[in-house]
Amino acid sequence: MKIAFLESVNAGEDVDISCFEKYGEVKYYRNTVKDNTAEHVGDAEVVIVNKAPMNEETLQNAADLKLICEFATGFDNVDLEYCKKRGIKVCNVTNYSTEAVAQHTFTMVLFLLEKISHYDRFVKSGEYGAQDRFSNFDVPFGELYDKTWGIIGMGHIGRSVARIAQGFGCHVIFYSVTGKSSCTEYERVEFDELLSRADFVSVHCPLSELTRDLIDKEALSKMKKSAILINVARGPVVNNKDLYEALMEGQIEAAGLDVLEKEPIRPDNPLGKITDSTKLLITPHMAWASREARQRLVNEVCLNIEAFLAGEDRNVVNP
Repeated sequence: MKIAFLESVNAGEDVDISCFEKYGEVKYYRNTVKDNTAEHVGDAEVVIVNKAPMNEETLQNAADLKLICEFATGFDNVDLEYCKKRGIKVCNVTNYSTEAVAQHTFTMVLFLLEKISHYDRFVKSGEYGAQDRFSNFDVPFGELYDKTWGIIGMGHIGRSVARIAQGFGCHVIFYSVTGKSSCTEYERVEFDELLSRADFVSVHCPLSELTRDLIDKEALSKMKKSAILINVARGPVVNNKDLYEALMEGQIEAAGLDVLEKEPIRPDNPLGKITDSTKLLITPHMAWASREARQRLVNEVCLNIEAFLAGEDRNVVNP
């Protein structure tokens, strides 16, 4: 069997991906973009992919392709109907990064809440060593305890964040975008109520027509001025221009983003102008990518391929 791993860079250099080679001949491509997708797919029977487009334009000459393995949970880069018409199965991997993303959520909140960048700079600049008192807290900071944590999207990651927030002593509320959540462990509220009550708002929902620009100028205006917003879901859920204006005008206190509307960040994204890390923290879409999570992801893709070879459907999203 011929296998093409189109974006091996996403596995990282520190994770063993040799397990794919037990299923056949593997061609590794560090990265693949739209212009070279068709060439890289070539005569592969199995493609492992993350962001490269999988559609009629890129696959029309891929006569031997039988299986697309998403090296991710999301599959919005794949034309599922076209693949189904062609008899190409598409499978993904879920829940491999739940712990990593939840951890990153709190890393961001604590960094912003405790003004860590300010105090780290204060010490390293020599100001701390030059003063005559043992402590400094010139920029006020707060606690998680007894605050309200609002979650948008109570899936696996949302539930993990909720449990951790409770461990810090937070009151947890959540909003179900579709209205179909089965979660009963936490208080469910409408969107506007979550915005007005929450001291921390963290976004963990998929991108859809219901969630695109969900956090826009109107939504931001309903949040507390002391609120911290965290987006570790999908970039377009938060309108970047509106967030920039809200931060600059002091409508909310701070924001932490691991995802942006367009990635990597573009020169025209106004958020790139904010250099104050007590106000805005941006990380390069890395919340999912702990070493452990990436190894779990590799292992799960291997299991998806094994199931396919055995004639079984595992994590197939276009049955």
